[in-house]
Amino acid sequence: MHIPIIIASALFLFATTTANAKVVGEEITYKDGGTNLKGYIAYDDAIKGKRPGILVVHEWWGNNDYSRRRADMLASLGYTALALDMYGEGKTADNPTDASKLSGMISSDIPLMKSRFDAALKTLNSHPTVDPKNNGAIGYCFGGGVVLSMAREGVDLKGAVSFHGNLVSKAIAHKGGIKPRLLVANGAADKFVPADQIANFKSEMKHAGADLTFIDYPGALHAFTNPAATANGKKFNIPIAYNEAADKKSWEDMKKFFAEVFRK
Repeated sequence: MHIPIIIASALFLFATTTANAKVVGEEITYKDGGTNLKGYIAYDDAIKGKRPGILVVHEWWGNNDYSRRRADMLASLGYTALALDMYGEGKTADNPTDASKLSGMISSDIPLMKSRFDAALKTLNSHPTVDPKNNGAIGYCFGGGVVLSMAREGVDLKGAVSFHGNLVSKAIAHKGGIKPRLLVANGAADKFVPADQIANFKSEMKHAGADLTFIDYPGALHAFTNPAATANGKKFNIPIAYNEAADKKSWEDMKKFFAEVFRK
């Protein structure tokens, strides 16, 4: 069990904390049909009462330490966060070939994607700290694409955030069918997301009537929020890199976004 301790220095969102507030992180196993899914749930145990729950959808590498760290960070803001497992059995990849196979299995099968997402959402909402009427989701790269695909599928969320996520999906947005407000944090220099894809995505969201905020972060490549991206980009000769300024700014933009979403 991973239990990082964070000393509180201010009031967290939605509740008053004590000087010894801590974030508790727990490895959990839940199911989608007959498949075991390995997740990680994090919350601040000093906060009393229920709070919004947020799903964290991992990069194509799988549900690794990075997505767990983001769950901890959300918990430190006063949310309960579940870093979910889209691949099953906690599978992860350490190279682009295997990562592409795993992510492709999900991206090409929207019913399977939704089944895995719904299983995680049900698990999140069963946690005693979560207000099931106030859910959100964030995702990174592959995970950002999952979040946007699930919005197209009409999942019942208040807000959804994609960080350097895929904009193209086999899911189709229907007019009036997108329930959550959307924030897309995109790298302006992302070579995997060309200008025509952005234009088509914005047009699709406009036609669907989605409440969309789309932000380009100057100079940011794909995977700009992950400190490991620069080394992986060099190792595998792919155009990804960490961008500290874009990472910090996009996180602040997410914080403001969820504060507005859950205030309503």
